Amino acid sequence: MKLLLTSGGVTNPSIRAALVDLLGKPIEESTALCIPTAQYGHPWVGPGVKVWEFISGHSQNPMVDLGWKSVGVLELTALPSLSEERWMPVVREADVFLAAGGDALYLCHWMRESGLADMLPTLDTQVWVGLSAGSMVMTPQIGKEFMGWPPLTGNDSALGVVDFCLCPHLAPDGAPGNPMAAAVKWAAGVSHESYAMDDQTAITVVDGVVSVISEGTWRHFPQ
Repeated sequence: MKLLLTSGGVTNPSIRAALVDLLGKPIEESTALCIPTAQYGHPWVGPGVKVWEFISGHSQNPMVDLGWKSVGVLELTALPSLSEERWMPVVREADVFLAAGGDALYLCHWMRESGLADMLPTLDTQVWVGLSAGSMVMTPQIGKEFMGWPPLTGNDSALGVVDFCLCPHLAPDGAPGNPMAAAVKWAAGVSHESYAMDDQTAITVVDGVVSVISEGTWRHFPQ
């Protein structure tokens, strides 16, 4: 699977161009599945109107509203109650997955419970586009600062698809988001190399190669 890990969505031409490159074809020829699950676990964004805003493409984070050929909804909490024959073919036929922000550990839990996490290694050509928590879920750990929903594991471990950690929503002091001082403190508390990035920045991962795509501000913290 190819990854486009964003902080705020597809927010500028550079990130959009990276997405098209990963898809290997225009957005308007690509089929998408949006995954709102992370939103339900976060008290600021779900359940309620913000979930609808994401699914319908009315959120402030460009994801669903990019002009896809088609968009479906993959709600992970529903999948354990369905037979695999009902939903796995839908997953395999999609070109891209659009994972909403919210609570990364809640999303991690349901990716495992639903069976989607087990499918990821078999999805060679598809693209995962993460928004905030939808990106952090792919990392080995999220850091105690981002723990909200109490995971059954009791720790901050995520899927570990990549070997680095992410601090999203890097922002200047006094602006909404995470100031650099908080990001530095967070990076010191995780056990892997890490990146802090603002909403104009994204990271692509293809065959283990990591690239930063940015029209904004970001910082790399080597381990």
